[in-house]
Amino acid sequence: MDFGFSYNFPAIKGVQAGQDYYIAMCPLRVIPKIFLFDEDEIPPEHRAQRILNKNRIPDITNYIIDNPDDYVFSSLTASIDGDVDFTPVSKDNTFKDMGMLAISLDSRFLINDGQHRRAAIEEALKINPELGSETISVVFFIDTGLKKSQQIFSDLNRHAVNTTSSIGILYDYRDKLSMVTKDIVDSIPLLKRYTDKEKVSLSKNSPKLVALNHIFNSNLKILGVAKGDSISDNDEEFLKLFWETLTSSLDEWNQVLNKQISPKDLRMNYIIGHGVFFEAIGLVGNYLRKYHTDEWKSYIKKLKNIDWSRTNSELWEGRSIKNGRVQKNAQTIKLTAIQIKKLLGLPLTQQESSMEDEFLKGVSK
Repeated sequence: MDFGFSYNFPAIKGVQAGQDYYIAMCPLRVIPKIFLFDEDEIPPEHRAQRILNKNRIPDITNYIIDNPDDYVFSSLTASIDGDVDFTPVSKDNTFKDMGMLAISLDSRFLINDGQHRRAAIEEALKINPELGSETISVVFFIDTGLKKSQQIFSDLNRHAVNTTSSIGILYDYRDKLSMVTKDIVDSIPLLKRYTDKEKVSLSKNSPKLVALNHIFNSNLKILGVAKGDSISDNDEEFLKLFWETLTSSLDEWNQVLNKQISPKDLRMNYIIGHGVFFEAIGLVGNYLRKYHTDEWKSYIKKLKNIDWSRTNSELWEGRSIKNGRVQKNAQTIKLTAIQIKKLLGLPLTQQESSMEDEFLKGVSK
């Protein structure tokens, strides 16, 4: 095939559904040049992805720049509308699917999967041009007229399952708070034995007490930081001491550790077996660290004097419990934290006071 000048990539040819496709190694510097993305120029019927979410790009860009020695990217997937020619390196059957892929310069490329990676690569190259010689694999499908691009995108994502946030924390060795959270879990007997490191919520019959993401979210609230923020050595030290104090202060938790009651019984009878408590206590911990630096431990130890029973509707109905069920959302977490502060004799902030007033008005109606 002779179509003049072309892009040329080392590639491997494969077959799916009776159609040839190609896996090529593309230098990063080439990616922004051949994979153009202009939402205004691509009509909706030919767009192969959602509209680009530009808020995601800085995070991916920073990931590349901050980890130049060990960043990892999965393949881009793209459709080609144009002439292609594959030349094997040998006619031998062993090597007939290995060769050079030539794509005409006037071809159109449309990304089916990886538009945000493409945009982040472009931004990363502006900061560190030396990355341009590194490569990313691209899976090319031939799609004359780009008629199949949307179906390819749909098929690629049809069976995709996102990992749980707990697994994301478990597998993360870059984020310091994730690592600190795992260290805390492994160093405290109760948490080591009764933390589910995969799920984000526990069934009523689960043999575990808490999900890893609940502890992580509690730590975010204790420190008053957002996911991905840096934390200090003092932050790490406080978190470890906080959890040691908390786990030793709640009698019901120690009954679980001593196998006097099961995690299932704890969840059935007490709110401290649910995620709403873990995250609410994170808010209380943040307040204690700010305003009771020297005596925060004494307040945490007073938690043993609180009645955590789900049947105590006077304390928890409308806060942790609604219509007889424990519920966890932003409002129930805050209302539970407010109640805990009141029971500990701690003053409410102006925002908490306003929220409490609104809650009490609703109760009195």
